Amino acid sequence: MTNEDIRLVREYATHQSERAFETLVSRHTNLVYSAALRQTRDPQLAEEVTQVVFIILARKAPSLGVKTILTGWLYRTACYVSGSALKRELRRQHREQEAYMQSELDAQAGSTWNQLSPLLDEAMLRLGQTDRDALVLRFFEGRSLNEVGHALGASEEAAKKRVNRALDKLRNIFAKRGVSSTTAIIAGAISAHSVQAAPVALAKSITAVVFAKGATASTSTLTLIKGALKIMAWTKANTAIVVGVSVLLAAGTTIVTVKKIHDHWKYSWEVPHPDVKVLERASPQITILPAKFLKSGGGGWAANNGRVLGISVGIMDMLEAAYATQARMVIATELPQERYDFIASLPNGTAPALQAEIKRRFGLVGRLETIETNVLVLTVKHSNAPGLKSNRTGGHNNNPQFGEYSCVNQPISALTYFLELYLGTPVVDRTGLAGGFDMDLKWDATDKANRNVDGLKQALLDQLGLELVPAQEPVEMLVVEKAR
Repeated sequence: MTNEDIRLVREYATHQSERAFETLVSRHTNLVYSAALRQTRDPQLAEEVTQVVFIILARKAPSLGVKTILTGWLYRTACYVSGSALKRELRRQHREQEAYMQSELDAQAGSTWNQLSPLLDEAMLRLGQTDRDALVLRFFEGRSLNEVGHALGASEEAAKKRVNRALDKLRNIFAKRGVSSTTAIIAGAISAHSVQAAPVALAKSITAVVFAKGATASTSTLTLIKGALKIMAWTKANTAIVVGVSVLLAAGTTIVTVKKIHDHWKYSWEVPHPDVKVLERASPQITILPAKFLKSGGGGWAANNGRVLGISVGIMDMLEAAYATQARMVIATELPQERYDFIASLPNGTAPALQAEIKRRFGLVGRLETIETNVLVLTVKHSNAPGLKSNRTGGHNNNPQFGEYSCVNQPISALTYFLELYLGTPVVDRTGLAGGFDMDLKWDATDKANRNVDGLKQALLDQLGLELVPAQEPVEMLVVEKAR
């Protein structure tokens, strides 16, 4: 069926065959409509989203490769368009996104599907493309494992392992959002409920709009098309925003040749914990090795005079160091899950040399881009709050724990950094507060599954007099993607 889909796409792209396109629309309307309906919760808006997806397919048909799994491509595009549609609706109605999502989640109750449904599409977009394609084929389309393997260019056994691993990843994502279940129950729920019949006239309506070259499409639909194409142009894969802040490293222009040394035990800088003193005596080098002290704690990195040492860290830490930026990150590709020891100890030019080694070793590159996204703006709601006091004594201490954040003589940026990591959303400081502060913040820590976000925000308001206001603003981000 996958090969047949691409044949029809080619027939339409080459000959503008209405029959070929009508077949594609008829075959896949239910899949696209169901994904749109789950996210928008509005049948009329879901129909518009479905039209947009197939209009985009008509425009993109000449560029789709022969290895494209069309159902996976349509599903991903439906998610992007639905996201754009929701943002447009939320702006029009002046509704805060967080309040909207909470009200939707509160309305869901009872069955496993009612718990999974509001989270499914977001969770699917957090998977890698191959994992997502495998689940769409297996459970959304109802394909056999043999058919899934054939579509992915793998054996039936390999397809089975891929589907099982993808389901396990999905289960972990749901668990972090407070929904505990088994992979078997999740698979059954998706198979039974993920695709439902679209309105009978929708397929004909889509085909008519496409062959009119958009002339009969509404202004709203044309706006959605433009927005979705813009998103697809820079994402190129599923996007998950990962919040992280890096130290600033000195960057020069020295070009180095990295020598490959395979003996893991020869390196004098391999220690259980990062120590800046090691950098003082380390020879100039850029080296990345599998982590040696996985079972002895450690983990983290230290920097000194533009040189950096990491012990038992993930690829994100190396990317932060290599690109010497405080920007948040957008991950547009799958990242290695292993942990590594690394050292970058050149007298100058450390950052570009580490970038080159990451590209050579992992095939990853980064680029800075300003992207409009959801943020939380930190503002002063009440002055002279009891938990926020200007420090005049000097000294500092920082002790963030679950349910508690306290510090002495710290800037507001320390609090925004903590909030950003805890809430998983960029936090923009608009308090106008300068200098060091003593802060004492406590909130109910019993709801660990959901991290009691509402409790934290209320405590922030009551104890520090500060408020987090949802907004959309341009934010500088480091887009990490596969090297071309």
